[in-house]
Formats: sequence, C-alpha cells, structure tokens
Amino acid sequence: MNPLKNLNSSFKIAIFLLLTGSSAMSHQAPADSLITLDDAIAIALKNSLEIQIAKNDVEANTLLNNYGVAGGLPTIAGTASNVEQIQNITQELQTGPGTKRRGADGNNTNAGITASLLLYNGKRVVATKMRLAELQNQSSEVLNSQIQNVIAAVMTSYYDVVRQLSYMNTVRFSIIASQKRLEIIEVRKTAGMANNADLFQAQIDLNTLSQTLTNQQLAVDVSKSELLRLLAMDPKSPVAVRDTILVDQTINIDNVLEKLAVNADIKAADSQIRISELIIRETAALRYPTVRLNLGYNYTRAQSSAGFTLLNKVTAPSAGVTLNVPIYNGGAFKRQQQVAEINANSAKSQKQVLIRDYSSQAVKMFQTYKSSLEQLESQKANYKLSQQLLDLTLQRFQLIQATIIDVREAQRSFEEAGYRLINLNYAAKSSEIELKRLTNTLML
Repeated sequence: MNPLKNLNSSFKIAIFLLLTGSSAMSHQAPADSLITLDDAIAIALKNSLEIQIAKNDVEANTLLNNYGVAGGLPTIAGTASNVEQIQNITQELQTGPGTKRRGADGNNTNAGITASLLLYNGKRVVATKMRLAELQNQSSEVLNSQIQNVIAAVMTSYYDVVRQLSYMNTVRFSIIASQKRLEIIEVRKTAGMANNADLFQAQIDLNTLSQTLTNQQLAVDVSKSELLRLLAMDPKSPVAVRDTILVDQTINIDNVLEKLAVNADIKAADSQIRISELIIRETAALRYPTVRLNLGYNYTRAQSSAGFTLLNKVTAPSAGVTLNVPIYNGGAFKRQQQVAEINANSAKSQKQVLIRDYSSQAVKMFQTYKSSLEQLESQKANYKLSQQLLDLTLQRFQLIQATIIDVREAQRSFEEAGYRLINLNYAAKSSEIELKRLTNTLML
C-alpha cells in the first residue's frame, strides 16, 4: 500500500484552502463564536467610542445651530426685588413741627420686565448663524470620516486574522509532509536502509515545525485580540473566523483621484475654510454700529409708616431705541479681522496639504494594489508547482531517488510559496480597503 496516498489527498485540500484564502481548516474550538465581517462591522459601529464622541459633537453643533445662539432673537428679562427695612426718621419742616421717630418700618417693592430686539449690527448675526450651520455640517463630515476609519480598521484587522489562520494552515500541511518523511525513514531504518542521523534530522524538523505552529497560534490570538479591541469587546472573548479574502479588481487610479473630492476629511476642510471666512465677516461687523429696540414695563411701590411719603406706587411702560457706535478701541477689532484673514488662508493651505497627502497616499496604495494583483496569478501557479514538487520529491525519496536534503528544500519552497501567496492576497485587499476609505466608498 502506497504510504503517500493520504498525503496526496491532504495536499489537494491544502491547495484549495490556500488559493481561496479560506481558514475553514483553522480547527477552532467548538466554544468559539463564529463572527463574519458584516457582524464585526455592525458591532464596531455600535460600540465604537470614537464614533459616539463624533455623534455627540454632531448633536451639540445641531443644538447650537440656532438664531437665538447667533443673537438674532429677542431677549426678555424680568427683575423683582422686595426690601423690608427699619428706619430712624428725623424730619424738620419750615411750616411747623417735624417728625422724629425711631424704628419706623418701611417696604420697597420693585418689579419689571424688559425686552430687547436687535435691529442692526452689520449683519453679524447672519454671519454667525451661517458659521453655526457650517460647524454642524463639518461635524457631520467628521462623523462620516470616523465611521469610514472604523470600518477600514475592522476590515483590515479581520482579514489579518484570516491571513494568520492561513499561515497556520500552511504550517499544518507542512507538518503532514514532515510526518510522512519521518514515517518513510522509520520504515527504512527498520529495513536497515537508513541511519540514525536521518531519523534524528527528520524528528528535529518535525519538532521545529510544531514550535512554529505554536508561535503561529500566538500570532492568531494576538490578531484576534486586536480585532476584539476594535469591536470594543472583551479581548479574551472566544471568537472564530472562517472567511475568504476576495479582492475587488476593478479599481482605477483615475477614478480614485477624482473621488478624493468626496473624502470626508477633505469636505471637512472645505467647511473649515467657509467657517474661517465667516469669522472674517463676524469680526468685520464689530466695527459697525449696533441698533436695538428696547421695550419695558416697571412697577415700583414704596411704603413707610412715617415720614413725608407714606405710600408711593408707580407703574410705567417704556420704549426706546439704543444706538452703540464703536469709535475707538485701540484697533482691536481691526487686528482681530486681520488674524481671521490669516486663519482663512491657513485653512486653505491645510486643505491643499490634505489633498496632496491623500493623492500621494492613493497613488502609493494603488501601486501596491496593482503590483499585488499582477503577482497574485503567477504566485498561484508557483504554489501549485511547489506542491507538485514536494509531492514528487517525497515519492522519489520513498524510492531512494532523492535525499533528505532534497525533501527539505522542496518543503521549504512549498512553505515560502504558501506564505507569499497569502501575503500578496492580503496586501491587495489591504490596499483596496485603503483606496475605498480615501474615496469614502466603503460599504456600510
């Protein structure tokens, strides 16, 4: 019976799993909870503290986007006071005897309501209201950017788990080959056709691969912990990932560069430019007169048990217009406007820096993406050839037509081809995720 029959079957399974990027053979513990990419994204969007902070900013700026906050609505204030007092009164009159009394009680009551309506202040209210609206829009773009960042981070981390599990599969199938090599040498030694040196070397190679498998399990656990951190879950939670890395091969660099304009960070930079320009208008309006309409109604009541006036009560409505004209304040308003203009220019420069950096990042990511795709097909062929080479070398080794060194070299080629295939697939996927993040096109 051919001892390599089961080995050939195992390698066929290995080819399918590694070419598709599957981690279905990851041997997860039954207690592990299977998590899909959609599940991971949904959990992250729900639990992300960064997204919650951005949502709070949107809510706060939405509340502030109001004409009352901008100073365009009337203000109404009411005042009231009541004072009880004990008085010592001494009064002398030209017409006769005066008044002298100790401990006379008295009471003063005042109440009033005033309303003030802004009529004109150089359109500063209009500029302020527009700035508050722009702040609301900007916070929405920041929230959108944060959502895209979280999705991208989760996807990259999720596929890193898939990559590490695929590494583990490669090591497992290499262990199968080492076990078969050890079996062949043991059969040979029993027949007196092999020495202890070959047996010891085969056992050492198998032990080394077992240690590599243990180290790779650690890498898998670390990558899972990072994924759980992004999901705001307990890093010790038992989770299983079984997925395939599929790369979108339709991305075009020209489309990517055109769509940078809809990037949430760049749109937020646009909002910052408009905010800075509106601040210029606000500070310029400080140099204009302010006109207010004032309305009021006052009630005054004074009572005393002694003195000239025992009771005095007055009710009086009032109306008037106030004009406040800034004449000189040391040039503070002018300097504030100049600073606002400088800040507006800085905001424009910051947007250009952002566009420059994102364009450069997009080109570099696309180069990685394109190069990985171009190498991927040839690497799949290399992986198949390396498997066939290992299979053939093991058969020749069984027939004493190849040395143990030949088997080890074929096995090393098989492992390296598997690693390169997995890395290329992951590199292409990571680049795709980053390109879609830059163009604000990651699917929610």
